[in-house]
Amino acid sequence: MKNTILLSELKLNQTATVNQIRCSRSLINRIFDFGIISGANITPLYKSPFGDPTAYLVKNAVVALRKSDAEKITVSVLPTNKKVDFYE
Repeated sequence: MKNTILLSELKLNQTATVNQIRCSRSLINRIFDFGIISGANITPLYKSPFGDPTAYLVKNAVVALRKSDAEKITVSVLPTNKKVDFYE
């Protein structure tokens, strides 16, 4: 896949589509509860003053993820001119 990176490497306000989540069962349930599933669009909005955690927009909700958790999620970066619908 083109432009596949870790979620933790995604720049602020850059949108991507979730490809794969590799983590423990307890963490994956929490991530799914946030709406972060394969195929979902996600955008990092803010970083805390010390850089961790980061707030992400996913399915019209803002959720915070630690960098260590975001490193377990791979995403495909969307072109900057692509219209994104966060209700999907």
